[in-house]
Amino acid sequence: MSEHTLNAEPTHSVWDRSLEPRLRIAPGDEVRFECVDASGGQVHPGMTTEEYQGVDRMRVHALTGPVWIDEAEPGDVLEVDVLATQHRGWGWTSLISGLGFLKERFSAPYLFHWQLDGDETRSLAPAVLPVRPFLGVMGVARAEDGKFRTPPPGTFGGNLDVRELCAGSKLYLPVYNPGALFSCGDGHAAQGDGEVCINGIECPLDVTLRFHLHKRQPLAGPMVESSESVAPDTHGDAWVVVESNQDMLTAARGATNRMIDLLVSRWGFSDVHAYILCSAALRLRLSQVVNEPMYTVSAAISKQILPVTKLFPFS
Repeated sequence: MSEHTLNAEPTHSVWDRSLEPRLRIAPGDEVRFECVDASGGQVHPGMTTEEYQGVDRMRVHALTGPVWIDEAEPGDVLEVDVLATQHRGWGWTSLISGLGFLKERFSAPYLFHWQLDGDETRSLAPAVLPVRPFLGVMGVARAEDGKFRTPPPGTFGGNLDVRELCAGSKLYLPVYNPGALFSCGDGHAAQGDGEVCINGIECPLDVTLRFHLHKRQPLAGPMVESSESVAPDTHGDAWVVVESNQDMLTAARGATNRMIDLLVSRWGFSDVHAYILCSAALRLRLSQVVNEPMYTVSAAISKQILPVTKLFPFS
């Protein structure tokens, strides 16, 4: 195992499998990623709402990467272990005209600044908000040729905004290209389910990730292995299926179907018994409802109700 550091610059704001990798690593290696905030470093403490209006939207997400993982091939699964996160003491949240879940009600632009004090913020008194940093965007290069904007998530991961992906969690992604070509960014100090106003607490974030490969393993889309010890108000210690679609109900049905398939393949349930278990114990959440045209649903089953297993036991 080797340890690496990858600074943020130069960032990229598209998914494009022709991008040259900025770092090559071996399976098992750790990488400390330096990630600027979602604006690409354009927002700064004290910025006014009027100044924020001039931000270049084409630089949104400003991802760090790509990273080439040796031996990764299409049909493999990339495991991303989130080992540590470190914010830099400040963050911001905005309202943007024409965007957000309630864009008809909240049409005026607005920029709010947060001071982050360790593991909490009191910037929006009288609320005391826990700070649990995570990356909103983690993904591999898409299977198609071309340049694709980063806001819509997909089976490759990307802009999932799943707040369970804080330190202690694992993300599993299908690989579509040699080397996988992993990139990440869009640091959040905190986020509610749905990210309804268009932002969580956006912040620059340093994140340490470890990469493993599971060779020739089928995976239809992103999965998360979350940890209750670091995020007790989230899905907790659970298996989480993540599905995105332009229709929320289609995404919810897709996530439920994938969870049933997981219960059948890994724990030996019949499909009807897996369906019944989901009806009794599945937790369906809207992870994000603002990355138009795609919506993201997470479906979780607590580890406490299932025998211990590994997602890829033969790797």
